[in-house]
Amino acid sequence: MIATSHVLATRAGVRIFELGGNAADAVLAAAAVLCVVEPMSTGVGGDAFALVWHDGRVAGLDAAGPAPADAAPTAPVAEAGPRSVTVPGAVAGWAELAERFGRLGLDRCLADAIDVAARGAPVAPRAASAWTAGTPCPPELGPRAPNVGDRVAFPELAATLRRIAEDGPAAVYSGAVARAIASASWLTEGDLERYAPRWVEPLRRRYRDAEVLELPPPTQGVAALEGLGLLELGSPDLASQVECVALALEDAFAYVRDGADVAFLIDDAALRRRRAARTAAVGGGTDDTVYLCAVDGDGLAVSFIQSLYQSFGSGVVAPETGIVLQNRGACFAVDGAVTPGRRPYHTIIPGLLLRGTELLGLFGVVGGFMQAQAHVQLVSGLVDEGLDPQAALDRPRFRLEGGAVRLEEGLWDRADELQRLGHRVERATEPLQFGAGQAIVRRGGVLYGGTDARADGAVGVA
Repeated sequence: MIATSHVLATRAGVRIFELGGNAADAVLAAAAVLCVVEPMSTGVGGDAFALVWHDGRVAGLDAAGPAPADAAPTAPVAEAGPRSVTVPGAVAGWAELAERFGRLGLDRCLADAIDVAARGAPVAPRAASAWTAGTPCPPELGPRAPNVGDRVAFPELAATLRRIAEDGPAAVYSGAVARAIASASWLTEGDLERYAPRWVEPLRRRYRDAEVLELPPPTQGVAALEGLGLLELGSPDLASQVECVALALEDAFAYVRDGADVAFLIDDAALRRRRAARTAAVGGGTDDTVYLCAVDGDGLAVSFIQSLYQSFGSGVVAPETGIVLQNRGACFAVDGAVTPGRRPYHTIIPGLLLRGTELLGLFGVVGGFMQAQAHVQLVSGLVDEGLDPQAALDRPRFRLEGGAVRLEEGLWDRADELQRLGHRVERATEPLQFGAGQAIVRRGGVLYGGTDARADGAVGVA
């Protein structure tokens, strides 16, 4: 089974299964297609993370890139443009996942994406809304405001993907493409050549009868675990979820840094002390990310996420490559300044659930700083209420942002309840603000999949 945010990506994953590929191969094929059909959200110029379940063990893939090694430490944090670009880690991450867990090879996994980029694909409804909602599409890339159903092709991106299929990650981190990236940003060819993804040990935290796994810094995965740990100390009602998420986000902003040890935040005693505190709502960000997951017949399971950060990332395209470069450097604003050679606070987080020694599920929700908030809400729905993935994803959500609790329409009738507790509440009308996710849960040997109605996704079975 594979679940993604776009039907063509799901079809690519199913096709890989039918050709004898496994879950890692299917995810890679789908992720590459998403770079073509959701170019505002993800691409070769972005970062990626994964959690992989295999033979009873979990491996964490961290494919996030740093700021330039020679960046000025006191430089103002740029929200967009050449100085917001960090080293794109996604392609190196693809190669690592293919090498360690794949069966068919990265070249075969990229075939559908190359074809879609060259021939074009119709723009789906949610993608069309996101395409025009944020930063305008860079003119070098293509149409700035396509309509639903418009067929859009990216021939330069097709050529770059073909290079990657032939030469592997070296096609991006050295040679002509690396020179193009360096010419368009403050990165140097040396920054690109030195980059390597890493395999990391996931963070873990029990929640009721399940175990939740997230990735360590630079991601905000610990915020989801702390939020759930705090929630477990009481009732999982809406008011408690809001307060626990606010506390966890406050701690994440204070402590999550590249390489930081944040395990103390999810220690039992620390959680009990923290639950007695109060905090203001925090948050922000956009939903320009894609999440997807897959499970195969041999039990390999992959929870995968990749992103440009904000809409069309930095707005910078590496010349003659079709590569939109991410603006992940904007997240150095959490630190207060750019840190040379280090990675900023990272919002994108794949999730994984275990029950005992068995895989329970894979999940993720896009949406910048919404992601940890949505993980808490989604896991509570799956574990506390026993919802199937589709029902859990379809539930209305809240979002803490700018000192307010924003409520999706299905929660508007709870506004008074939260206001009585001292929260400033806003009734939101745009569903894209609340992210979009996918999930696969295994119960009794049967796979149940879900894809968020806030996206253009589909669940595929082979």
